[in-house]
Amino acid sequence: QVQLVESGGGLVQAGGSLRLSCAASGRTVYMYAMGWYRQAPGKEREFVARMRWSGGSTDYADSVKGRFTISRDRTLKNVYLQMNSLEPEDTAVYYCNAVLPGSTNVFGSGTQVTVSS
Repeated sequence: QVQLVESGGGLVQAGGSLRLSCAASGRTVYMYAMGWYRQAPGKEREFVARMRWSGGSTDYADSVKGRFTISRDRTLKNVYLQMNSLEPEDTAVYYCNAVLPGSTNVFGSGTQVTVSS
């Protein structure tokens, strides 16, 4: 199995930036994508961004395109989410996600991001 640990959340003013990090451990060799989801109070968890390990292609939710950037390190065990021009609507718990064979999704325990207006 794969374990994911997020860090980097916090409180920031609107227009500010935060960088989230996610460290993967365990059977990471089986991962073929990593990404981020978020869940705001009273809402369902939603997709934010994803990077495929093969080729490094990325996908973003329309709501974060041009403001958020997903990246990885050479070990392919760490993924990052650079969040710029943050808006109060970005307030949520952000979850790191790993995709394994069979479309199995693993999530971390989450990190809180709060954007004040």
